Amino acid sequence: MPLKYHIPVRRVPPRLSPLAKTTIIDWNEGCLRCQRCVKEVCPVDAYKKRDFDRKQFVDTIDEICRSCYRCVQGCPKELVFKAMNPQYRQLGDNYYIPEIIATTWYQAETGKIPVSGAGYGGVFAGEGFDSLWTDMSEIVRPTRDGIHGREYISTAIDLGRKPMFLVFDEAGNLLFEPPPLMELPLPVVLAEPPLGANPPRLRQILADAAQTLGTVALMARDAVSDDLMDAVGSLVPQFPVGQLDLNDPLLSRVRAIELTDHPEVISLMESVKQRYPQLMVWIKVDGDLRAPDRVAALATAGAGVIRLKASEQARGLGDAGEVHLKDLIRRTHLKLVEHQMRDAVTLLASGGIALAEHVAKAIICGVDGIIVDIPLLLALECHLCRDCQNGRGDTCPIEMDKLPVKRGAQRLVNLVGAWNNQLLEILGAMGMREVRRLRGEVGRAMFKEDLDKEIFEPLFARPEGASRRSGE
Repeated sequence: MPLKYHIPVRRVPPRLSPLAKTTIIDWNEGCLRCQRCVKEVCPVDAYKKRDFDRKQFVDTIDEICRSCYRCVQGCPKELVFKAMNPQYRQLGDNYYIPEIIATTWYQAETGKIPVSGAGYGGVFAGEGFDSLWTDMSEIVRPTRDGIHGREYISTAIDLGRKPMFLVFDEAGNLLFEPPPLMELPLPVVLAEPPLGANPPRLRQILADAAQTLGTVALMARDAVSDDLMDAVGSLVPQFPVGQLDLNDPLLSRVRAIELTDHPEVISLMESVKQRYPQLMVWIKVDGDLRAPDRVAALATAGAGVIRLKASEQARGLGDAGEVHLKDLIRRTHLKLVEHQMRDAVTLLASGGIALAEHVAKAIICGVDGIIVDIPLLLALECHLCRDCQNGRGDTCPIEMDKLPVKRGAQRLVNLVGAWNNQLLEILGAMGMREVRRLRGEVGRAMFKEDLDKEIFEPLFARPEGASRRSGE
C-alpha cells in the first residue's frame, strides 16, 4: 500500500479582521446600569476582547461574536442588537457570493472543514453544481476509524497519455517507449488567478504551495522569472499561440507545458515531443459548443492532457455562454467515450471551481481533475473588489505586497487541505477507496434537471386532447 498522502496544515491567523456576516449594534443611551451587565457574562468575552481595526474601520467584536444572542435576549432595555453587516453583503459578486468568500477564508486560516453545527438552512437545489446531489449510501457504515484511519483512501491521479494496448517482443520487452506520466497526489492543479495585486508575489506563493502539496502550478511562460527556478519542477508554463520557442532553455527543466489550442497545435506538440521526449504537453481548449468534438479530435490525434476552460462563473465560452461547466464536462466526457478514447487521455477542467464540493461534482461529471484559480486569491484574504483588475492595484485593501511568501503559501496549503479532507469524506460516504473510480460515475449522483424530466414532468403532463380549462 502506498504511503498516505499528508497535507501539513496549521493555523495561519488573518492579517486583517475578517468581515463577519452580522454586526452588533450596542446602544448606551437609556442603560439601567444593571449590577451584572449581560456584556460581562458573554461566553466568549467578546466585549472584553473587542478592538477597532483602523485599516478597515470595523469593530473586531463581530469577528469574536458567535451569535449565541445571550446579550441580545438578556438586556432588559433591549439596547443590544444583531444586524446584517452591510460590508459583508458587498463582498464578491453574483457568483463568488459572501458565503463562499467567508468559507474560503475560514478554510485558509484553519485547514479545517467548515461546520456550522446548526444544519443546512439553505435551498436544496439551484443552478449549476447546486443541481447535482451525490449519493452517500455508504455513510451508514463509514471507515472504522475515520478518513485518516487505517482504511486508506487514495486521491492520486495520473496525468498523461495512456496506451490503449501494449506490444512485447519474444523476450518480453516493450516494443515502444510508453508516454511520460505525471502522478499527482490529489486531483487539484493550481493556477495563477486572472486578477490580483502584485502578481510577482502571488506567483512565488503559488510555486511554494505547489511544492508543498506535491502538485503543479500553471502560469504564463513570461511570468516564470529567475526567482522561481528553485520550484521549476512544480511549474507548468503556458504558451499562447505563436510564442513557443523550441530552443527555450526552460523546456528542458519543466515536466510539462501547456499550449493553447489552434489548427496546428498537434504538429507543434509532435515537434516538442521529438525534441523533448519526456516533456508532457497539455492543450487548453475553450469551452464552447464545439469543445466536445474538438477534444475528441485532439485525443484521437494523440493529445495526452486536455484542459476544458470555462468562464469565472463556471459557464461556457463564446456560443456556450448559457451552458454550465458541469454540462460541458458531461458532453465532452461522453464524446470521448463514444470515440473509445476516454481512458487514453486526461481531462481537466477550469473556471468557476469555487468550493470543495465542486471538485467531487466535476469529477463525477467526467473530468480526472480540476484547476483552481480565484479561490487561491480568496485564501490570501482577498475581498474580490477587483480594483487590481480595474487599474487600481496600488490601492489593494489587503496589501498583497506586504504578505510574506511562506505565510501566503501556508494559507493555500490549508485551503487545499480542507478541500482534500472533504473529498475524502465524500469518497468514504460513497464506499470508494480511490478518486479514479469517481470519474464519470453519474450513477452515484442525481441531477435535478433529469429528475424534473423523468419524474415530475409526466406527473403534470396534460393528457392528449385534454382542454386547457377544467370542466370543458
